Amino acid sequence: MSTADSVRLVEVGPRDGLQNERGVISTATKLELIERLAAAGLHNIEATAFVSPKWVPQMADHSEIMQALMQRSSQWPDVRFPALVPNLKGLEAALETGCREIAIFAAASETFSQKNINCSIAESLARFEPVVQLAQSAGVEIRGYISCVVACPYEGSVAPQRVAPLAKALLDLGCYEVSLGDTIGAGTPAQVHALCETVSAQVPPAQLAGHFHDTWGMACANVVAALSHGVRVFDSSVAGLGGCPYAAGATGNVATEDLVYLLHGMGHETGVDLNGLVDTAWWISAQLGREPVSHVARALEAQRERTCTQPKKTAR
Repeated sequence: MSTADSVRLVEVGPRDGLQNERGVISTATKLELIERLAAAGLHNIEATAFVSPKWVPQMADHSEIMQALMQRSSQWPDVRFPALVPNLKGLEAALETGCREIAIFAAASETFSQKNINCSIAESLARFEPVVQLAQSAGVEIRGYISCVVACPYEGSVAPQRVAPLAKALLDLGCYEVSLGDTIGAGTPAQVHALCETVSAQVPPAQLAGHFHDTWGMACANVVAALSHGVRVFDSSVAGLGGCPYAAGATGNVATEDLVYLLHGMGHETGVDLNGLVDTAWWISAQLGREPVSHVARALEAQRERTCTQPKKTAR
């Protein structure tokens, strides 16, 4: 997609969406989810996280997942499968599998940084310096995340002025793009306008992404706000899967199918087949023993059911 109206989606369901699930999800199920997402037209699918199973048990099969994807990569030559890495050890494990893109993460809140990765914001940046250096030497691309760009579950509101220099620091460190995360989903369009205006003064909008959780139902509205500032990349999670282990009550990212419906309705191109995506949302939700939380998945399914139950008209 190369038109001015195109929007790139980063599907984070297999990682950010599934990492907090309590029940065991098989490696085969995760791989099938990723395969279904790729078949629906998603070209950026965050596959796993090379983190300690002690802290995130659901990601214990990270090596198996990435090795399988790299072995099948010829099936999806245009699909990228980034993986989250918290430190040098995680990167080394990712490189052993042939991983070609990683994501590193910081927080705009000191308290959240301590709770999440047991270090200060400054220490997190210093920790990632050797990670970036090794990744670059291996020809691996690096994406950056910032958590709590609007609000923190421990500190409350976060000023945009705290986010902008951190985004610039990640870009200077070697990230090709920085994803701004409303981790607890408390942001409003007015706050996102202020955030984008402040951050884009230091980081070009073309190198920013939006990562909006939908806890307060504002995710799609916040996407529209970010779009007005030139942001054209958004993270999303199929079926609205996800949450945050360090933010009680936080729900998942904006549902990918809700976002696709919104973007297509606004005239943007995504390259995603909405029907195939909705089928995937219902499939993974069934594997987890529940229904999708997304409005579009439910509405489209209801529409399908009505169509199937309508009496056939008699030909005249």
